[in-house]
Amino acid sequence: MIQRLICSAFLAFSFLFVSAQNENTIRLFYLGGQSNMDGYGYNSDLPASLNKTFRSVFIFHGNPADDGNLAGGLGKWAPLTPGHGVGFKFDGNDNVLSDRFGAELSFAKRLQELYPGEKIAIIKYSKGGSSIDSLGAPEYGTWDPEYKDNNGINQYDHFLKTVRLAMAETDIDGDGKMDKLVPGGIIWMQGESDAGTEEVALRYYENLRQLMGRMRAAFRNDNLPIILGKISDSWSDYDGLVWDYGDVVKAAQEKFVRFDKNADIVRTTKYYRYSDTAHYNSNGYVDLGLKFAEALFYLK
Repeated sequence: MIQRLICSAFLAFSFLFVSAQNENTIRLFYLGGQSNMDGYGYNSDLPASLNKTFRSVFIFHGNPADDGNLAGGLGKWAPLTPGHGVGFKFDGNDNVLSDRFGAELSFAKRLQELYPGEKIAIIKYSKGGSSIDSLGAPEYGTWDPEYKDNNGINQYDHFLKTVRLAMAETDIDGDGKMDKLVPGGIIWMQGESDAGTEEVALRYYENLRQLMGRMRAAFRNDNLPIILGKISDSWSDYDGLVWDYGDVVKAAQEKFVRFDKNADIVRTTKYYRYSDTAHYNSNGYVDLGLKFAEALFYLK
């Protein structure tokens, strides 16, 4: 009897050991928001250190789509390369890269420096112009889970589909070993489209708090770190400010990180130069990704 128990224990231990040997643990990060998360940097501006295919970094970029579009959130895992900025799409079979990039490249590079030797996974879903509040910019899409128009599908649904499809893949790097994706943080760059009217801007804190809570739940971690990118303004509209109530949204972002012990905010955006009225230039996106990675790593 004792011999059988010892044998059974040994076999169980051996099984767990072999299983562990055939499993990769990969840090997973989500990048979401609106157009400054999409990314308007030009690939042609990239330094050689970023203009490459990243070894040991993989991205699942959900197809950006309007509310109601059944193709929203579709995608496939692939090694990270330039081309995941605005204009990227998934055609149903393959990733179609663009000539633009966002924060993902410098974010990945800095994470590789902070977590040497580890594999990194990125899930990205963002949609230019989208607002959290359904009254913010409904023509570009809303992240409000309770807003059900356009076939009952909105940006939050596209996010959920992106995450579900990405997490369903058991071998994202194709090495024959099962991959265990461990969520490490949510990076959120959004708020401009909620800054157009005072009514919507004043609801931003509560809307953001609820959305981040739901996103944490989607990754099954109520304490998952969150890093916000603080919105800024190019001051290039006819009356100066592009986002009339941007200060209200910025105050709401600061309030969120003040009361959430597992959140922080990147504030260097106020120094970025713009390529047009709403979007940073290439250098801005390089710095943004770097600051996101460092804020996440040093979050206490």
